[in-house]
Amino acid sequence: MIKDYFLNKLEKALEKAISNKKLGQMTEYIPNTLIVEKPKNPDFGDFAVNVSSLARSAKIAPPAIANAIVSEIEESDNEYSVIGGFINFKAGKNLLIDAIAEIFKRKENFGRPENINKEKIILEYVSANPTGPFHIGHGRWAAMGSALANLLKFYGHEVYQEFYINDAGSQIQKLGNSLAIRIRQQLGENADFPADEVERKNFYPGDYLIPVAAKFIEKNSALLKEVQNDVSKIDVQILSDFAKNEMERLQKALLEHFRVYFDNFYSELTLHKSGKVDECVNKLKASGKIYTKDGADWFKSSDYGDDQDRVIKKADGANTYLTADIAYHIDKLERGFDRMINIWGADHHGYVARVKASIEALGYEPDKLEILLGQLVNLVINGNEVRMGKRKNMVTLDDLIEEVGVDATRFWMCMRSIDNTLDFDIELAKTNSDENPVFYVQYAHARACSILRNAVEEKFDTETGQTLAAPVSKEELSDIVNSYKKETLLPTLDTARKLILKLEEFKSMIKQSAETRQVYTICRYVQELASEFHSFYNANRVICNDKDLMKSRLALVLSVKQVLANALRLLAVSAPERM
Repeated sequence: MIKDYFLNKLEKALEKAISNKKLGQMTEYIPNTLIVEKPKNPDFGDFAVNVSSLARSAKIAPPAIANAIVSEIEESDNEYSVIGGFINFKAGKNLLIDAIAEIFKRKENFGRPENINKEKIILEYVSANPTGPFHIGHGRWAAMGSALANLLKFYGHEVYQEFYINDAGSQIQKLGNSLAIRIRQQLGENADFPADEVERKNFYPGDYLIPVAAKFIEKNSALLKEVQNDVSKIDVQILSDFAKNEMERLQKALLEHFRVYFDNFYSELTLHKSGKVDECVNKLKASGKIYTKDGADWFKSSDYGDDQDRVIKKADGANTYLTADIAYHIDKLERGFDRMINIWGADHHGYVARVKASIEALGYEPDKLEILLGQLVNLVINGNEVRMGKRKNMVTLDDLIEEVGVDATRFWMCMRSIDNTLDFDIELAKTNSDENPVFYVQYAHARACSILRNAVEEKFDTETGQTLAAPVSKEELSDIVNSYKKETLLPTLDTARKLILKLEEFKSMIKQSAETRQVYTICRYVQELASEFHSFYNANRVICNDKDLMKSRLALVLSVKQVLANALRLLAVSAPERM
């Protein structure tokens, strides 16, 4: 990376300046102490470093420190300058040319680091109850989680994606009881859910169970005949299992449509049946981490940083949600994963400490668990925020995808930091305008493809009626792609500087995004790259009479097309060739 090159040069010069007694009382430098940033005024350079922090040990003024360091740099192509305590750097032509050469060399692997500390990671996200359709919040975790998986894989990690099915609680019996009412309605009975709000909470009254009821009747005609259509005589477990399986089938189909692919759907029920939940509880008891109070079993989570102890078995003998979650996370570690990353809603904030406490109590490293807490999604229609559930046809993820499409839904769900609430502007997400971020980025890729098509197509002269040769042959364009020569870029360096630097920035963006577990940075980057490309295109005629200049600019267009495609692939958003 160019900024790493700059920092490396600076640090070597700094060490040399210390050795040559040019930095006052400074006798040593701790590597990576200095921070590379972009100057507020781009005329100063491409990157800058503030050396003022060194004044404390050097006991001389920052400008003197900066000048002393620069005096030790042996450089002919790149430019260095000093303004106050800042050392500014402007990349020379060789670094710019090499940046484009690397894109042509590595193609779809451009941006992937060659050496990292590879980890085996299990990434768990969405993990919705199998009791109904995904709501829009689930859509955010699905988009962000799958994009993060793509990013971490691209970065070099081994990533295993898992969906934890919460199918062991009382909610599954509620689902079966709810299906029973819908079946009775389908059979013509005058049945309905309780009107009382308290009693109604024991059911799922959504219309989504109506087609499930119709399907149950179709698939179980013999059973219904046997009980003479008296649904009360059917074991509720049969109804619960049928509804649960149907919900899981619909959820999996929607995830696939949304380009979200899990390696495993892990059932909480199987965790209980395997005995792993009881095994974890017994281990905690054996190590003295459990005590009994008021008939319930309490885990001493406060010994490990939690603000209070937690119940893991109620007085009636039923396990709490925490009990199974402890066993589930231990199971992940026992499967050999180096790191666990979970995406949870912000309402789970207080849950983090108790899960980490259980991991530590059972002898594992709690820092192996990373929790990404995400804020919710607000729907915005015509500038007004709409409460989910108040707009009948905008409640589910399925509805939203149908309204704006997979690409727009995925991009919008990923384009804000997970720490911030997302305002999803439905009307804007549907527009073909520069104000719609996903359209703006996809149009940049389509524009690059259009330029490349036009470059190799014959032209018809309407005045003479003659067919003119293509500006460049397909062979010449192929030669730029497959046999790129560094001198190709020379004719357009002066006008393409900002665009080249933005293309090269893809590498540092990938590193930062992977290490901070953020994907909104990818969305921000492609918007900035699209902006630089549109600006370059508007200011420079790519297909022109100067063939060397044209080839040079076509090389840039090819580079933009490659980097946009690489970035959009991580987001699982399509890179269209025509729009």
